[in-house]
Amino acid sequence: MDEMQRCAVLGKPIAHSLSPVLHEAAYRALGLGQWSYTKQEVAESELPSFLGSLDPSWRGLSLTMPLKRTIAPFGIARNQWARELGVANTVVFDWDSPSTSESQDLPAMALYNTDVYGIVRAFHDAFRTHGMTLPAQPNAVILGNGNTATSALAGCITMGCSQVTVAARHPDRSTALIDLGAAHGVTVRSIPLEDCLPALEQCDIAISTIPGTGADVVARRFAEHAQPIHGALLDVVYDPRPTELMVAWRDRGGLAIGGERMLLHQAVAQVLLMTGTIGGDDVDDALNNPPQTGTLEQAMWEALEKEL
Repeated sequence: MDEMQRCAVLGKPIAHSLSPVLHEAAYRALGLGQWSYTKQEVAESELPSFLGSLDPSWRGLSLTMPLKRTIAPFGIARNQWARELGVANTVVFDWDSPSTSESQDLPAMALYNTDVYGIVRAFHDAFRTHGMTLPAQPNAVILGNGNTATSALAGCITMGCSQVTVAARHPDRSTALIDLGAAHGVTVRSIPLEDCLPALEQCDIAISTIPGTGADVVARRFAEHAQPIHGALLDVVYDPRPTELMVAWRDRGGLAIGGERMLLHQAVAQVLLMTGTIGGDDVDDALNNPPQTGTLEQAMWEALEKEL
C-alpha cells in the first residue's frame, strides 16, 4: 500500500484537539510513513457534504462534539456501546462494500465507540500500576449527567458496577442514565451535586464528567472535610492538569487519574480499528483484550506528554 492513507478528526470547534498528536505518533511507531492524520472543522450541517467529498484514500475518522450522534444514519454501529448509546467517535471506511447510507455515493462506514473502552482501560491500567485490585462489583459515583456521563455509566457497567450514584446540578435530568442502568441490572440514583461528598468518600471508583473547572466546587468541599478517600477517581478534564479535584482527591489518600489517560486509550483503540489490526464481529472482545500495544501506547503517550 504505497499511496497516501488519510484519517482526520472532525468537530466544531476542533482547533484544541490533540488527536493528530496521538495518531501521528502511532503511525511513526508502526512505520506507517504513508499515513497522515489531520483535523477538520465540520459542523453538523456540513457532515453530509464532507463525507461525500472523500475518496478511497480515506481510511477513518475520529469524531468529537457535536458529531458523535450525527454520524449514526451514515453507517452501521459495529460494537456494543455504539449500538446501545447511538454515539460513535470512530468511523472506519470500507470502499469495497455497498453503502449502508441512503446516499449510494458514500462509502460503507463501520461506527465504533472507543470512549467507553478508554475509560475502562484507564482504570484497569491505573489499578495495575499501583498494585491495586478493582473490586468485583465496584460502587461508583459519576459527577455530572451530560453527554460524557453516558459513556461514564457504560464504563461502570463494563467494570461490573451494580450501584452507581450520579451527582449533578440538575439531578432531575438523569432519567436516561437511570434507564440505561436499569437495562443492565444496575441501580442508578441521582442526587444534587452539593450532596455528593458522602458518596465519594465511600465509593470504589468515581468519574468526573464536569467540563472545565466546574468540579472545583467539589474539590473545595474536600478541603473542608478531612475524611480519607479509598477509591480511584478519573477526571475526564486534562486542562488544567491536574485539576483541583484530582489534587484534593490525592490529598485525601485516593488514586486520581487524569483525563489524558482516557484520551490516550480511546485513541489507541481508534488506531487499531483504522489500521485494520482489529475489527469484525468480535471487536468488543478485541477491545477488551487488545493485542500487545505497549510500544504503541508508550510512543503515543510520550508525544501527548510533550503537548500537555
